[in-house]
Amino acid sequence: MNRVIEVKDKVTTVEFIQLPFAIYKDDPNWISPLKQDIEKVFDPAKNKFFEDGECTRWILKDEQGKTIGRIAAFINRRTAFTEDQPTGGCGFFECIDNQDAANLLFDTAKQWLQERKMEAMDGPINFGERNAWWGLLVDGFTPATYEMNYNSPYYKELFENYGFKDYFQQYSYALHVNDARPDRYRAINERLKRNGEYTFRHIEKDKLKKYAADFRSIYNRTWHFLPNFKEMSEEQTWKLFKTFKPVMIDYLVWFAYHNDEPVALFVMLPELNGWFKHVRGNLNAWGLIKFLWLKTFDTSNRKIFGLIFGVVPEYQKKGLESAIVMAADEVVREKKRWDEIELVWVGDFNIRMLRTCEVLGGKIVKTHITYRRLFDETKPFKRHPAIE
Repeated sequence: MNRVIEVKDKVTTVEFIQLPFAIYKDDPNWISPLKQDIEKVFDPAKNKFFEDGECTRWILKDEQGKTIGRIAAFINRRTAFTEDQPTGGCGFFECIDNQDAANLLFDTAKQWLQERKMEAMDGPINFGERNAWWGLLVDGFTPATYEMNYNSPYYKELFENYGFKDYFQQYSYALHVNDARPDRYRAINERLKRNGEYTFRHIEKDKLKKYAADFRSIYNRTWHFLPNFKEMSEEQTWKLFKTFKPVMIDYLVWFAYHNDEPVALFVMLPELNGWFKHVRGNLNAWGLIKFLWLKTFDTSNRKIFGLIFGVVPEYQKKGLESAIVMAADEVVREKKRWDEIELVWVGDFNIRMLRTCEVLGGKIVKTHITYRRLFDETKPFKRHPAIE
């Protein structure tokens, strides 16, 4: 008989981390996430969501004692009760191709959430910000971009057979660096430059404190409407910048200013999984040395990804969406270092961003679905509302 075991010690923690190596041992497209990134999610000292939330996780063993599945469940109390029904989440799901095993994992998460007064669960999602580990891959089974979920195609059936429904879809768009951009975007960029009130510039690494403050200002003003949003503090922003400093390239991180007020940002990074795939999921001392060597000398990684893109609401519909992209595009082309840009995590509810990606010539290369499961299936199901 299969047994669900809560992860509470070093042994079960290792089994939780190691299970995907068995699940994907024959899948050449799978790249192991860094165990340090995964464990950070479950560490109250490192994950700010524990301030207003709760989280636990389990592994599933078969009759022979072999680990065949895992799942985590969590509640963000700050946002859970803002939904039509109190909603928690589940994530970090991995399982063999067996519906009974999957159902046992889902039931375990559901029961834990119901004990905490939840009436629905979203999944697979993250106990953290939406930009990481969010959504089930259902199309585009190519190597995952850094901190984006990758899973076997049969997972879609496991989720939907259990009763999960499509809450919203997330698209990843690919752009080739040397492709022509729309003439209209070039015209908008030139118009804003002539205006004199708007400037566009990339970061300077000797002024990171200043750009961290600008990032925080834009971030907190732009994404406050999101259900899982929590305002970023000065300390958290600086910690984020210090985390990304080793992999940050100055000409890939852009800001727009209106009379020196920060009003838009476009953050790109090298596609880190192009290098992390060589460290087997562990950025220990040896893994870090290997990564730094590859980052310095390996030029086979020709891809960058758009991590964050945003315009402060009162400055939207003024052409800044296209202008900041064009400003960055000009410089990236000149460097002749990168071939492809992947714009990740564009929700199907974000109408303006979908249009921007399409007008730029982006093609959808990956689709993830964030599912929602109502515990009372007699209640009406509603998809995520569109945002203009």
